Amino acid sequence: MSATLTDQHRGFSAAGLRRLHDVLARHVDSGQIPGLVALVSRGDETHVEAMGTMRHDGGAPMSRDTIFRMASTSKPVGAAAAMVLVDECRLRLDDLVQEWLPELADRRVLKRLDGPLDDTVPARRPITVRDVLTSTFGLGMDMTALGAPIMDAIFAQGLTPNLPEPMPAPDEWLRRLGELPLMHQPGEHWQYHISNDLLGVLVARVTGQSFEEFLRERLFDPLGMTDTGFHVPADKIDRLPTLYAPDPHTGEFTVWDEAEGGRWSRPPAFQGGGGGLVSTADDYHAYFRMLLDGGMHGTERILSRAAVELMTTNRLTPEQTAARTTLARDNVHISFGQGQHGGWGFGMAVRTYRGDYAPVGQFGWDGGSGTSTYADPDNQVTGILLTQVGASVPAPMRAMHDFWTTLYQAID
Repeated sequence: MSATLTDQHRGFSAAGLRRLHDVLARHVDSGQIPGLVALVSRGDETHVEAMGTMRHDGGAPMSRDTIFRMASTSKPVGAAAAMVLVDECRLRLDDLVQEWLPELADRRVLKRLDGPLDDTVPARRPITVRDVLTSTFGLGMDMTALGAPIMDAIFAQGLTPNLPEPMPAPDEWLRRLGELPLMHQPGEHWQYHISNDLLGVLVARVTGQSFEEFLRERLFDPLGMTDTGFHVPADKIDRLPTLYAPDPHTGEFTVWDEAEGGRWSRPPAFQGGGGGLVSTADDYHAYFRMLLDGGMHGTERILSRAAVELMTTNRLTPEQTAARTTLARDNVHISFGQGQHGGWGFGMAVRTYRGDYAPVGQFGWDGGSGTSTYADPDNQVTGILLTQVGASVPAPMRAMHDFWTTLYQAID
């Protein structure tokens, strides 16, 4: 009897899944989200919803194997490459990155975040691998500092995926990064995004392979992630939907990236660990299930249990967490409420307080292209919601909130 009860407790309720379907269908029927693919899993049960179309004016239907631009949900996957190297003792957490990235030796740090670029002091210490993994190496996307000379320089130098201008090849990217002062002393302040792109450059330098080659060899192939990479080959391009960034004022659908001839139709000069991956619901499910299973995929070990625990638990000090919380809370009008979790591990958010239906310990992240990927060790739940609508409007973020709200009610 108890075995049957345990089995029952591992899945979702049928009524809960129906509700999940109805709530997602409401978003598609509203016309604000042309199509989506959602995957939820718990224990041995996996449930997939594919609805709507690839384009806002119709076109082919969304399907389970539709390939999406993962945007910032690339971050949790990219971080694992570095942890493979830490597992193998080819990198140590407190190694100085300048051994492989000499462009980042002898850093200068701005005296004031909004000050001129030449008003600096020497860095108190060199940058370590840990600083890069925890997004505290001293440079990043700071939405509270837009308009400051350093942020203007980051954009002007093409150091972020600022469509339509592609980022330069890794060595040139790093050269430009090395010409800028840091915004904060190494290890002091959590900052978003640039560290994840830097991680990919570091992995490539350490291994002598491209970031993608190493990811493919150590993660994608072993996990069966056959549709994941930094571009979509020609024979799969019909599975990539048009990406939209609707006009924030009118809601009118504006194309951000076309499939044919678009940004992801050819290999990029820069393989961005911060936001460059394309993937499918099933590929991402394999990755997040591996994390939930303590680094195992079937009988094969991908990462050590210790590495997974390090990645998926909060790595920030109370002071750093306070800064991250402030950023999330004060940007609600831009993020539409996403990003408020408290903590941060390696390349992903880690929930440190109960602010919505998800429990403490849930880990994952969202993407500005309308993607959301999280796993929850307490309930052994994985959830993946993929759309083709960018966060220029609230629609995709509201779909995410509703997805998680109904998913947690469906847990039996």
